[in-house]
Amino acid sequence: MTILGIDTSNYTTSLSLVSEEGFLHVRKILDVKKGECGLRQSDALFLHTVNLPELFPKLYESYFEKYGEHAKIDAVAYSAYPRDAQGSYMPCFLAGASAASAVASSLGAPLLKFSHQAGHIMAALKTCGGENEVGDEFLALHLSGGTTELVRAKADEQIGFSANIVCDTADISAGQLIDRAGVMLGLKFPCGGELEKLAASAGNAKGIKPIKITVRGGECNMSGAENRIRELVSRGEDRGKIAYFTLDFVAKNVIALTEQAREKYPALPVIFAGGVMRNKIIREKIKEKIDNIYFASEELSSDNAVGTAYLGLEIMKKGAVVRNGRS
Repeated sequence: MTILGIDTSNYTTSLSLVSEEGFLHVRKILDVKKGECGLRQSDALFLHTVNLPELFPKLYESYFEKYGEHAKIDAVAYSAYPRDAQGSYMPCFLAGASAASAVASSLGAPLLKFSHQAGHIMAALKTCGGENEVGDEFLALHLSGGTTELVRAKADEQIGFSANIVCDTADISAGQLIDRAGVMLGLKFPCGGELEKLAASAGNAKGIKPIKITVRGGECNMSGAENRIRELVSRGEDRGKIAYFTLDFVAKNVIALTEQAREKYPALPVIFAGGVMRNKIIREKIKEKIDNIYFASEELSSDNAVGTAYLGLEIMKKGAVVRNGRS
């Protein structure tokens, strides 16, 4: 059984084919002009419509080359909204919805929709190396360009995972802080990878006064660090140290959020997902402080359709679908 997955997040167009044997994956980052900190939804939607016709042939070429006449798509799964919550909506996901509907209709295959967050969680679960140990209930920390949420996740036959927020941010997300810091330092958006290299070149933030980390009622605050970074840049502080300071601040907040969640759910393992969690500096700092934790693979930490396709595969295996309808 093979499932096509489609995810059109705010900054990545992604397609995948998964089966019990593994997955194929293609994606393209949406272009953001240098000096800018993101895209308008209308621009993201347009870029997805440009990228999808380019990516489908690349994915299919690899698939048919591998399976030849036995190649078959049994269902189409797509990301329809950011998270499984009332009112959760972003126009960029309409591009994926349209493509998924067209493909499913042409194939006469089931059409399954999920949240972008559930896809991230599933991608992490499938690639963390401890799927059997994690079980059907766990904590998942989703850190990406627009999200900083620690949720209590439970397997759900209809939507993949129920995800109830335990801890989050009161203002900007970890990804927003990283990207804004990077842009201030002259890096191209999205800035995570280049900021990590810059931070590694310094190795520390010696000489920069740290910001006290405070988590109240399950919420952290990150906007204060943005103001501090702006001051550091304006006075000509070493760029590498500013980058390290930024990543160290994010890591300390992640640790504080996780520790607070563990006070309520001490026995549950924690899975870390989302593009921010590709960062090796942040990962290592977390590993030093928290146990019983798992990370998505580096490839599937950032936005991808692989998790979405795996959600569809699990639904199809259980037979909980309506043909050409919704799960």
